[in-house]
Amino acid sequence: MRQSYGPSLAAWALVLAATSAEARAPSLDDAAGRYDIDASSEINFSVAQTGGGGISGKFGRFSGTFQLDGKDIRRSTVEFSLFPETVQTGEPRIEKFLRSSAIFDTANHPEIVFRSTKITQTGEDTAEIEGKLTAKGTTRTEHFSARLTKWNRRSISFQIEGGIYRDRYNMSAGLPIYSNIVQFDMTVNGQKH
Repeated sequence: MRQSYGPSLAAWALVLAATSAEARAPSLDDAAGRYDIDASSEINFSVAQTGGGGISGKFGRFSGTFQLDGKDIRRSTVEFSLFPETVQTGEPRIEKFLRSSAIFDTANHPEIVFRSTKITQTGEDTAEIEGKLTAKGTTRTEHFSARLTKWNRRSISFQIEGGIYRDRYNMSAGLPIYSNIVQFDMTVNGQKH
């Protein structure tokens, strides 16, 4: 799973503001600070199935922060937790299976955590986020791509995407009928603390 949030956020804010004739370009200090991930964010996922179909859903509860460094955006950090007990697919039978020991094992592992270790700007409004993902008692390095979609003095938004190999986290039930890769497509909104 590629998951990342990042320090280039301040640079992205500069680019976004500069493209608007009405906006004054913020300084890095303007964008610097701590942002709490807002409940309006959406954490969506999908797993393809051989022959079509598959499973798609979202997580109803999550939390986290971005810390943007105004002096050196590469030192910015992201911490994110999601709670797999809140998985939603619209199918109770599938949700029960995903919560079971075969997949998330929510009784013994109620939280999935991501902590960034490196953020690299890849374009005017994009970045690659690398970090440590811990799920079901296993920690691995994962990568996510992020694109800045909105910024003002009090809030910031990113579109974040990435794929995670579920067998790396002891969640291989259903292979090979269901893909080993879980695709994430997230809209992450942050409010300045």
